[in-house]
Amino acid sequence: MQRTDEEHRHDLTTRARHFAETELVHRAAEFDRSGHLPREIVRTMAEEGLLGAVVPERWGGHGLDPLAYGELTESVGKACASTRALLTVHTSLVCETLVERASDRLKEKYLTDLATGRRIGCFALSEADAGSDAASVTTSYLRKGEVFVLNGRKKWISFAGIADLFLVFANDNGVSSAFLVERDMPGVAVHPMSGFLGNRATHMAEVSFTDVEVPAENLVSGIGLGFGFVANTALFHGRYSIAWAGVAIAQAALEVMCEYAARREQFGVRIGSHQLVQKMVADAVTQVGAARELCRRAGRSRRERGADAVMETNIAKYFSSTIAQQVTSDAVQVLGGNGCWDQYPAERLFREAKILEIIEGTSQLQQLMIADYGYKKFAGRGRGGEDEAL
Repeated sequence: MQRTDEEHRHDLTTRARHFAETELVHRAAEFDRSGHLPREIVRTMAEEGLLGAVVPERWGGHGLDPLAYGELTESVGKACASTRALLTVHTSLVCETLVERASDRLKEKYLTDLATGRRIGCFALSEADAGSDAASVTTSYLRKGEVFVLNGRKKWISFAGIADLFLVFANDNGVSSAFLVERDMPGVAVHPMSGFLGNRATHMAEVSFTDVEVPAENLVSGIGLGFGFVANTALFHGRYSIAWAGVAIAQAALEVMCEYAARREQFGVRIGSHQLVQKMVADAVTQVGAARELCRRAGRSRRERGADAVMETNIAKYFSSTIAQQVTSDAVQVLGGNGCWDQYPAERLFREAKILEIIEGTSQLQQLMIADYGYKKFAGRGRGGEDEAL
């Protein structure tokens, strides 16, 4: 008997949760200390179907809807932030973008391999002097017959250390375009980076391109559609994944905080009985629940292709990353000295939470976009203002 969509969804999310609980949660600290996500973890994710979770079945994936994918992301992210980052980069930023923006020819060439984990993809946008201001990238391209020649250097590229395929953004006199570049193309060089606050096991690297000849068919969408079209699509998907990552980290910190406060004694009583600790726990329970509901609202809007789906995603990302920082900070406070020691997860969760306020659009950038949305949506609806009084 053929499985229903609901059964298929449940099967994949259940496998993700089992994988997280058996393979990740007890090794997350190990990955963080070593700065290395083992290849067997990546292979297992591929075998379990996680890397192609949202890719349509036609291209080798499982076609999960946004809500199910969010649930899957939370399960993995709660156990290990670096492993969840692979979902954000490979599945959301690269695969989902290619589903929407690549030609069928490119999908046939790359997407099935990406969805099944035979290739790993990464998102090469940031440079040393180009982060939020993506349009200022200096990596260049030049059309030369049937190829595009790329020159430049990308920085802070997660999973570039193990990626087989790079989604690269470049400029030609202000005209931005996006390309799929294979790792083994002549002129591509990867330079591993280390020493990061969080996401330490994400194989971060710089990637340089020296006269790299990319086939014209590897142009994504078209000339001039790089930043405003392809990159924005990718960031829309990436921010949704990061929104759920915030929920995941905050939930993990909440559980650590509650478990510790329920058994730790000071002055002859358990610290969980103190009202100030109870306030931190109460705030965390409320904040995590609110963040999860914002993510679900964004997921429903994405599923229904709502007019406000992009902004709902921005709001969810902004709020969840903010509360993740707050809840993990409180968890460190509740654990005291142990919260500052790497033998407990609180300090790692605190570091990982900070990263979420920076990647896929800083919190300050989100505030600007959300405020602009607020003015457009709500200005003029107020009653009893100065103009009305006049």
